[in-house]
Amino acid sequence: MGGFFGACRKSDAISDVFFGTDYHSHLGTKRAGMASFSEAIGLQRVIHNIENSPFRTKFENVFEQMEGHSAIGCISDYAPQPLLIRSRLGKYAIATVGVVNNTDELVKKYIESGDGQFDAMTGGAVNTTELVAALVNKKENFTDGIRYAQSEVEGTVAILILKDDGSIIAARDKVGRLPLTVGKSEDGYCATLEPFAASKLDYEPIKELRAGEIVEISADGMSTPYEGSDDMKICSFLWSYYGYPTSTYEGKNVEIMRYKNGAIMAENDKNRGQNDGIDYVGGIPDSGTPHAIGYANKSGIPFARAFIKYTPTWARSFTPAKQSERNRVAKMKQIPVKEIIEGKNLLFVDDSIVRGTQIRETVEFLYESGAKEVHMRSACPPIMYSCKYLNFSRATDDMELITRKIIAELEGDEGIKHIHEYSDFSTERGKRLREKLCEKLHLKTIEFQSLEGIIEAIGLEPCKLCTYCWTGKE
Repeated sequence: MGGFFGACRKSDAISDVFFGTDYHSHLGTKRAGMASFSEAIGLQRVIHNIENSPFRTKFENVFEQMEGHSAIGCISDYAPQPLLIRSRLGKYAIATVGVVNNTDELVKKYIESGDGQFDAMTGGAVNTTELVAALVNKKENFTDGIRYAQSEVEGTVAILILKDDGSIIAARDKVGRLPLTVGKSEDGYCATLEPFAASKLDYEPIKELRAGEIVEISADGMSTPYEGSDDMKICSFLWSYYGYPTSTYEGKNVEIMRYKNGAIMAENDKNRGQNDGIDYVGGIPDSGTPHAIGYANKSGIPFARAFIKYTPTWARSFTPAKQSERNRVAKMKQIPVKEIIEGKNLLFVDDSIVRGTQIRETVEFLYESGAKEVHMRSACPPIMYSCKYLNFSRATDDMELITRKIIAELEGDEGIKHIHEYSDFSTERGKRLREKLCEKLHLKTIEFQSLEGIIEAIGLEPCKLCTYCWTGKE
């Protein structure tokens, strides 16, 4: 994943972009960068590796290194950016968020057309932001170039461009899987993936871009070179997992959605008699916690934190590159409250179940701490397909998913034809999947939010939501 923030101001923009970019730190853990423009110096850029140190620490000297009334910043899990480009469209800085699945095909097409070459990274890979810039440069202006790039890309690409006249172009991806908001202050305008970042910096969010929409901002105003489309497929996982709790996308707040989502799960469990005898409800911190609060409020079962994450030195369990180290860090972070755990029947809500590795470690840790029973609820339907549009999880192959592994064990290739049945708790196949999950994860019971339930909790029309990872349908 990743995120970006840009601002054009009548005064210096470095501070706003520093803090605005930092507010996207929950979306990426590997690379971060800032670019700025001043009339005296022109375009400037700073990039740092943030795998072992947060954005704020690595960029604390940026106020002495950069200046300008316009700037952009980004955080990424992939290649370094923003990039500084010199082309027939002029000099500019560019940052992108998303996934390009047909990189090799596009690179081959570009090179064979005689347009030039790319700077190769380790292993021969091409920086996808450089590829997007090359596609943009094939047209006569930025608007046509951005639309061309997005039409060529298989996947998702949102774009932020800082021009050498100090203006910023912001383009939402062609079907709006990612949000993009423009904010206005007394001193200028900003563009941000996370709208709360604008609000915290005293920008009033004034426009949420439509799918594919392109806007250009300066310190004095905003124009819309391309109005985009209402044919949106925004990612449902923004609300259930990676969106920040204080953010609101398409008029729907993340935290409120999670309360509603938990309440719907509690009601479903009550109707099926599946939450009888539970002593406490808790969340798998952090994103599962609000779902659990909604569940507890609706069910009347007390909410309690049976374990606390120790985060001062290990802010994220997925920071290490190796899965074994991520698992170890996740376990090290979990500090039990034995007075809540010992002899109790505990129900936990997690935002999702992907590989199942960390949940198994957590469940074992709870039993070691004295739990009588551990029950698990997933705040979304069973994940049956690896995301090919945003790569919000580390699962890059369907068979890395615990659900698909179990289906393969039960039926082999035949099981793929019946995925919709495995997702449904009321079918025989659905019951077998849940029994196997309990066996593998050492759980007393496990259940998932339904597709209808999560759509109800979000509150948007189903046709406007991307649910590919659950249904396999684009």
